[in-house]
Amino acid sequence: MNPVSSAGSEGAGNGERASWFYNPQVRGAVFQVLVILALLGVLAFFAYNAKTNLERAGIASGLGFLSERAGFDISQSLIAYTNDNTYFRAFWVGLTNTLLVAVIGVFFATIIGFVVGVARLSHNFVIRQLAAIYVETLRNIPLLLQLLFWYKAVLSVLPSPRRSLEPLSGVYLNNRGLILPEVIREPGSSLIFLALIAAIAVAIGISRWARKRQQETGEQFPSFLVGLGLIIVLPLLAFFASGMPIHFEYAELKGFNFAGGVVVNPEFMALLLGLSLYTASFIAEIVRAGILAVAHGQTEAAYSLGLRPRRTLQLVIIPQAMRVIIPPLTSQYLNLIKNSSLAVAIGYPDLVAVFAGTVLNQTGQAVEVIIITMLVYLIISLITSSFMNWYNRRMALVER
Repeated sequence: MNPVSSAGSEGAGNGERASWFYNPQVRGAVFQVLVILALLGVLAFFAYNAKTNLERAGIASGLGFLSERAGFDISQSLIAYTNDNTYFRAFWVGLTNTLLVAVIGVFFATIIGFVVGVARLSHNFVIRQLAAIYVETLRNIPLLLQLLFWYKAVLSVLPSPRRSLEPLSGVYLNNRGLILPEVIREPGSSLIFLALIAAIAVAIGISRWARKRQQETGEQFPSFLVGLGLIIVLPLLAFFASGMPIHFEYAELKGFNFAGGVVVNPEFMALLLGLSLYTASFIAEIVRAGILAVAHGQTEAAYSLGLRPRRTLQLVIIPQAMRVIIPPLTSQYLNLIKNSSLAVAIGYPDLVAVFAGTVLNQTGQAVEVIIITMLVYLIISLITSSFMNWYNRRMALVER
């Protein structure tokens, strides 16, 4: 055997092993596998530790506790619930209460934030300064203190039911909450609901047609006013055509409290006010920054074409600013949803107060309850982010 060829083949083998070791892709894959194994080891350690401690404390693990009787009442429930229902039913009550305040809070925070954000750029000195005071005050005070302010310093000092405030006919405001007329539906009322859905669908179709027509011809169509008219007129026509199957039942003062009507609890009102106004102060700054990000030449070009300031803001500035506004706006929506967990401080029965509070204390299933609660907030946040990312892609510039 030739010693030179043997040495050469051995050197080639060492070179291949060296090149394999210094390959960035191979090393990256090895490091990723090691990191995953380390994480799995840590999770396994915590899981074993939790299981051992639960067995030592005599607490059974698993989700079997969800089928047991709850045995406690909940002050506000969107779905039917009694203390004879299961813990799983109580979980759904807390979840629906959380979703209710999150959806309504996002709606009002968006409207207030956009109005205040535009007002901060107003040419009127008084309006501009009032908007600045609102933003700088609310966003620099902790949310928890604001919730306690609305609950303890505003709503709790309202008059008793016998001396209730009546801002509108049949609407009463006192320290027990806001009392509204109750809507009583009779047979045939479903036709009104179907008419409303049909009107919304037609309004969306008209809006898309008007946008496409404007892109092709440059001609505008009052799609918003037409759509709003349809949403109002069609349900009204269905209301009269079906024999007016909806009426209102007004609350009446009997003794020391009102009977009948729909009661909006002070806890819900305080939480909604605190979340909406606090989040709106951040949204206002996002809107202001988005408007300022649009080149001033766009405004001058719109004025040169004869557009008034309001139409310029509506048709030119806001559509371009939305591409800057949407990403940070998503973060504020997520913050509002997560901040709703502070409801436990004022006694509103949300998911944290009901499930991670009362249910956890009664069952002792701390690991299962906390993991489920965390997963619920994670899923809600992911759904919200996915929707806002889809909307952001729709608003993105499309190159021709």
